[in-house]
Amino acid sequence: MATYNGGKYIEQQLFSVLPQLSESDEIIISDDSSTDNTLEIVSSFHDSRIKIFPNNKFHSPIFNFENALKMASGDYIFLCDQDDIWESNKVLTVLPYLEKYSVVVSDCCIIDGRGSLLRDSYWNNHLPPAGVFPNLIRNHYLGCCMAFRRDLLKVALPFPSQIAMHDIWLGLCGSFFYSTVFIPDKLIRYRRHGSNASPTAESSTLPWSYRITYRLYFLYQLIKRRFQC
Repeated sequence: MATYNGGKYIEQQLFSVLPQLSESDEIIISDDSSTDNTLEIVSSFHDSRIKIFPNNKFHSPIFNFENALKMASGDYIFLCDQDDIWESNKVLTVLPYLEKYSVVVSDCCIIDGRGSLLRDSYWNNHLPPAGVFPNLIRNHYLGCCMAFRRDLLKVALPFPSQIAMHDIWLGLCGSFFYSTVFIPDKLIRYRRHGSNASPTAESSTLPWSYRITYRLYFLYQLIKRRFQC
């Protein structure tokens, strides 16, 4: 989990995650120098499975997540945003898929800041195609719905310096080097509240020239990693 001024929702998120973890699991929290009560709330859980890495100055959710991934020690890694809510069956549903696939991406419903339902399916109840090129054209890798085997980090880290978002890069690496599966289960309530760190699920306002350039950059970096590995 990469945090920054997440005090409003992070307690609810942690309450949804912790009951699903075993005693040997961990929650890695990389904090990007929050100025609110985020870390006080996290510390108040007094749970030894929560490992906090504070005082980072990335000013970027991308490289804050990269730091969290570098600190993770588990064989299976779940990305987690600070303001969503996990469904109670998330971990048990995903684990069998991770025995067969390197990357698992679930569907989710979308809620607003008050928790009211905005949309019952991020994918509109249609599974997206796997593979690099379909997701370069239109990205379906929603980070907060992703889990993957630790092997993915061998090719994904370190992040290229100019990637558009971390989840797109991780998903593309999974498809390019390993195996990816999209599953229809709606395993989180994905919160859109107007101050999210990323604009996922909203219409892009970026110029077409930039959108084409960053897609070519992703493709270039994947090919480059292929020769480095």
